[in-house]
Amino acid sequence: MILRILGALVVAVFLAGCNQDAANSTMPPPVALNSDAMGVFCGMNLMEHPGPKGQIITASRIDPFWFTSVRDTVAFTLMPDQPRDIRAIYVSDMARAASWEEPGATNWIDARKAFFVIESRKQGGMGAAEAVPFGNRAAADGFVATNGGRVVSFAEIPSSYVLGSDNAGDQAEHDRPDIRLR
Repeated sequence: MILRILGALVVAVFLAGCNQDAANSTMPPPVALNSDAMGVFCGMNLMEHPGPKGQIITASRIDPFWFTSVRDTVAFTLMPDQPRDIRAIYVSDMARAASWEEPGATNWIDARKAFFVIESRKQGGMGAAEAVPFGNRAAADGFVATNGGRVVSFAEIPSSYVLGSDNAGDQAEHDRPDIRLR
């Protein structure tokens, strides 16, 4: 009887440890955009700017890093002086946005799964070139047909495009550092 109880206790402790490891390895969910969200680089309220937004969740912070544009979100991942303990990168899914002026508070998509339109005629929330994210390729292609540009994956966004070089688009994909989600 005591052996059965001890055996059951050992199994319960083991399974609890496995469940905790599984929970720690999954990406945290995105946070709904709200009036308290201030852009990391500009210090401005995200809701006051049109276009897609971004958020980065790290292991070392309770709240996400917020970005007034997706371009700034991607740039953050490339800057060596920014935190490297990134657990999740979310961007507005513009395929589900009400409009450019209202990109949505909860329609986030994992940036690594999004299709991005770069080099289009549409400018981001801060008036700069934007990497416009979509949850599906058809929506991204439709945006290109209307606004120009080209469709790329997160890994294919040239560092020169988001870091503001004059020759945006000329850098190869291999110029991007490896950003691993934890």
